[in-house]
Amino acid sequence: MMLEKLTRVNDRPVYSIEDEHFKTYGRVLKGYDFSELIQYMEAHTEIPKEGNVYFPSIMEMEEMDIYKEIRDNLYGGMDIQIGYCNGVNSTMNGFEYHRGCEVNIAVTDQAFFLGHTWDLEGNCYKQEKAEIFFAKKGQAMVMHETTLHLSPCKVEDTGFKTIVILLRGTNTTLEKTVRKREEGDTLLLMKNKWILSHKDREPLMKRGAFPGLLGVNTELKY
Repeated sequence: MMLEKLTRVNDRPVYSIEDEHFKTYGRVLKGYDFSELIQYMEAHTEIPKEGNVYFPSIMEMEEMDIYKEIRDNLYGGMDIQIGYCNGVNSTMNGFEYHRGCEVNIAVTDQAFFLGHTWDLEGNCYKQEKAEIFFAKKGQAMVMHETTLHLSPCKVEDTGFKTIVILLRGTNTTLEKTVRKREEGDTLLLMKNKWILSHKDREPLMKRGAFPGLLGVNTELKY
């Protein structure tokens, strides 16, 4: 099985998102039919040959009936966006967090490096504290707003596809510079996106991310 293989070849345990260990990070989302979203992803999106692609909001996905169900039930009527992240990433790279939960729907098998915001010290995080969780194709999860995360990692050569649901406007350009009042304000890079990067992760560093992920930029082996 994929989960057993991932645990065997990596230097730290790999847990299923169905494991009790996942409770402090989020929960498996059940009771919704995501099949139409998944079918759209399979038919109309591609995995890049290098890096990742992320689109915060896709009109065709937001016109599906499931959009209103998630908005009204899971987000209590707050406006949301449905987009996706596809790619071939296999390293930790950094961490981000948002105000409000994030829903990820695995269109392919994939894994995530996760941490807790309460383990940040001076806007820095020691990579060895991160834990790895595996989501199999078709599974959906809700991550708490206190969960540090970034893009998924591939568990096969072809890469990954993930549906990403967040409060409307998240991960879009800030309209003005924020006056810093608290330590964490240094990490605010985009709307509702606080992010820290590994110093060697060039794309994030070029965008102005704070170099707060300490240690080796760990790679997920598969």
